[in-house]
Amino acid sequence: MNKKIVQTAGKEQLGEFAPMFAHLNDDVLFGEVWNETAIDVKTKCIITVVSLMASGITDTSLTYHLQNAKAHGVTKEEIAAIITHATMYVGWPKGWAVFRLAKEVWNEELSAMTEKDKYQNTIFFPVGEPNDAFAQYFVGQSYLAPVSTEQIPIFNVTFEPACRNNWHIHRAKSGGGQMLICVGGRGYYQEWGKDAIELLSGDVVNIPANVKHWHGAAPDSWFSHLAVEINGEDTGNEWLEAVSDEDYEKLK
Repeated sequence: MNKKIVQTAGKEQLGEFAPMFAHLNDDVLFGEVWNETAIDVKTKCIITVVSLMASGITDTSLTYHLQNAKAHGVTKEEIAAIITHATMYVGWPKGWAVFRLAKEVWNEELSAMTEKDKYQNTIFFPVGEPNDAFAQYFVGQSYLAPVSTEQIPIFNVTFEPACRNNWHIHRAKSGGGQMLICVGGRGYYQEWGKDAIELLSGDVVNIPANVKHWHGAAPDSWFSHLAVEINGEDTGNEWLEAVSDEDYEKLK
């Protein structure tokens, strides 16, 4: 038998200012409707979450009802399926907003994930596999995921905190160079003889051919960018020395 639901928030927060509203909230909505037995409480929790989601309500009231849903047996897998299904009907931005709250409510599963998995949940593109083929040109661990292998090759490059690639040059007789489109975390880009610039999601860096430079993560953050190779004549990468710890540690 389900435990009787009792609510006192209305009286505690609005009892003197709006006693009728407090009565309707505590005694009618929760006291009668939520305790009505034709529909089980778990189903009512799901209906309420979807109703608030459809209305675009993503404040503390939705967090409360997500917590209530979890307390009445809605699993992480179920809430993910519920939000995904509702998103098809009520809109993509609403789905994203509710997923952010749901991840916090079902955070015991999240806490068991690796740092890589947690970071993956913050970006759209895959982190990919360890970038072993180019590991000798990086300080720290990087990852590589192909996004497009036809027409214009595009790869998502992800750096663990403090990871960066060596100084290098995209050589080309004409054309060439590289474009970086930042998609997650925080990082840096630096050209030889210039100050490093901070990179955040949404930033774009146009790297001319034959310019010595490096890029990578900030000391305290993962970082990802799409690497787009620009077509040119007689192109190729020239890998050079590592960025010294002394120079890198000057960055904040």
